[in-house]
Amino acid sequence: MIFQVLSSAHGVRWLDLHPITLEALEQKLHVRIVPDDQQNDLVLSELHAYLRGGLHVFTVPVDLRGTSFQCDVWNAIAKIPFGQTTSYGELAKSIGRPKATRAVGQATSANPVPIIVPCHRVIGSSGDLTGFAGGLPLKERLLGLEQGTLSL
Repeated sequence: MIFQVLSSAHGVRWLDLHPITLEALEQKLHVRIVPDDQQNDLVLSELHAYLRGGLHVFTVPVDLRGTSFQCDVWNAIAKIPFGQTTSYGELAKSIGRPKATRAVGQATSANPVPIIVPCHRVIGSSGDLTGFAGGLPLKERLLGLEQGTLSL
């Protein structure tokens, strides 16, 4: 699996499962990128440990930038335990916005650091797998890895 990681001095800012050119990423995030592989070594090390089943909680700092609502959603997602799932509706309730299920879904889809902020653990109210930046097959594999039914 190939990851594209962008970090600031404050932590991981962007994790993409479908790498794009640096120029396109700069335009998307409105930043100037200075390559620094060393800064991302811990991020990549933790991602690889997670994919091998040896890491259940990420310790790398993240630099989440979004609206206050998006950050509330992302922080709530970060609290979903390894191997467990929750629905968009339950997530909306957990942040005190029980009628904001669709908005929670939109904020989830804008998660800049999937896997680290585990949006793959958010599912439909009927238990169906719904959107994921890496695609539904990867979401299914990540959940299978966490539930011990699959190895990557």
